[in-house]
Amino acid sequence: MGKLDGKVAVITAATSGMALATAKLFVEEGAYVFITGRRQNKLDEAVKLIGRNVTGIQGDSGNMADLDRLFETVKAEKGHIDVLFASAGYGEFNVPLGSISEENYDKTFDTNVRGTLFTVQKALPLLEDGASVIMNGSIAGSKGFEGFSVYNASKAAVRSFARTWTVDLKARKIRVNVLSPGTIDTAVFDDVAQEVKDGFVSLIPMGRMGRPEEIATAALFLASDDSSFVTGIELFVDGGTAQI
Repeated sequence: MGKLDGKVAVITAATSGMALATAKLFVEEGAYVFITGRRQNKLDEAVKLIGRNVTGIQGDSGNMADLDRLFETVKAEKGHIDVLFASAGYGEFNVPLGSISEENYDKTFDTNVRGTLFTVQKALPLLEDGASVIMNGSIAGSKGFEGFSVYNASKAAVRSFARTWTVDLKARKIRVNVLSPGTIDTAVFDDVAQEVKDGFVSLIPMGRMGRPEEIATAALFLASDDSSFVTGIELFVDGGTAQI
């Protein structure tokens, strides 16, 4: 018996990395999963990789019409949501104060803050009482990483959402938590210079990057009854980086 048997989950931006690993694990644990992605070819690849009990819906989490289409599809096919993982995120390296553009600010906040807000809000009519909402945070929301202030601030906003929405949704017993990864070995680092990677690793007490699968197991904890008395928290999966 899986930890998510019979559950319906929605995971945004799940065509690669941490979110794709989470979608795979959720299906293995018995869930039916709806995933989104902006590029149809990558979405098709992800659906094929997951293999079963999955529907892929092309869309951008910062686009309101795309979100409406996502939840209309979920309503038509399954009628409700037990687990919502708002995982879409965006950030740019090395954008210090003095060089921040309106485009950088708008793109980061549109995806990380506006997109997260309206993903959760538009899902509310479909969320079952007692559902689990997970939002993709980051250790950046608690740290002052140089040249990363816009991204840092956007993730701090996501953390703030969880505190307030825990109270807003308490009558429905909907749990709202933030999953905050540290440095995880995903495609975002494919074109990053080795010395930059080494710099990140030097900040990690465990001495290595995390793996997408380690984020997936943490998401499973927050999605399942294992965390039935857990709400309003920020769960760091960071090898200790933000804890010292």
